[in-house]
Amino acid sequence: MKKTTIRDTTLSILLFLLACLFLAPVLIVLMNSFKGKFYISDTPFRFPDQTTFIGLKNYTEGVAKTGFFNAFGMSLFITVGSVLIIVLLTAMTAWYITRVKSGFTKMIYYVFVFSMIVPFQMVMFTMTKTVNMLHLDNPVGILLIYLGFGAGLSVFLYSGFVKSIPLEIEEADLIDGCTPVQSFFLVVLPILKPIAITVAILNVMWVWNDYLLPLLVIGSEYRTIPIAIQYLKGGYGSIDMGAMMAMLVLAIIPIIIFYLFCQKYIIEGVVAGAVKG
Repeated sequence: MKKTTIRDTTLSILLFLLACLFLAPVLIVLMNSFKGKFYISDTPFRFPDQTTFIGLKNYTEGVAKTGFFNAFGMSLFITVGSVLIIVLLTAMTAWYITRVKSGFTKMIYYVFVFSMIVPFQMVMFTMTKTVNMLHLDNPVGILLIYLGFGAGLSVFLYSGFVKSIPLEIEEADLIDGCTPVQSFFLVVLPILKPIAITVAILNVMWVWNDYLLPLLVIGSEYRTIPIAIQYLKGGYGSIDMGAMMAMLVLAIIPIIIFYLFCQKYIIEGVVAGAVKG
C-alpha cells in the first residue's frame, strides 16, 4: 500500500512539474504584456512592479497598430468555415469508405493516411502555384485548401469511430424506409458527436494559430491574427515587444476558452477513433 502511495505521489509531482513547464511560456507572455517595452528585454522573468507596469497601454497600442479586430474577424471566418466543412465532409467520406468494402475505398483510405505524413514544406510551392491558377487565393478559396490538408487526420479518426458503430443500426433504418443519406444524417452523425468534437478541437487549434498557409495563399491583403502580429516588427530588426506580447495574449484567449469547454471530449473521441473494428 505504501509503495502505491509513494508511486502516486511521485507521479503527481512529476505531472505538476510538467504542467508548470508547459504553462511557463504563457505566464511569461502574460506578465510581459503589462510591462513597458524597454523593460521586457532586461527583466523578462520578473513580475511587473511600480517601475515596469504600464497597465493596458500595450493592448491599446497593439490593437491600433495591427488592426486587431479586422484580423480577428478574418481569423474567425477562416477558422469557423474551414472547421465546419472539415467536420462534415470528412465524416461523410469516412462513413462511405468504411461501409463500402471495395478495393477503391481501401485505396482512398490509404491515400488519406499517407497524406498525414507528407510534410507541408514538400508541397507548398506547387500548392501556391496551383492556388493562383485556380483563383483560390482569397478567404473563401483557402477554406478548400484547409479541407485538403485537414482531411487526412480527420478521416483517419472518423473511420476508426465508424467501425465501432454496429452495422445493424443502419440496416434497421434502411428497413424502416430511410435512404442511406437520411440514415447518415439522422442516425450516424449524432452518434459521431464525440469524435466530431475532437476533430473540431484539433482543427480549430491548428487553423487559428496557422501562419504559413494564410501568408502563402492570401498574403497581407487579408490579414489573419498571426500575420497581423508580425507587422509589429519594424525596420532594422526593431520589434515592439510590449504590443506583441499583448496581441499574443489576445490571440490565445479564444482558443483557450474553446479548449476548456470541449476538452472532456478529446480523450473519449481519440480512444474511440483508435478502435480497429
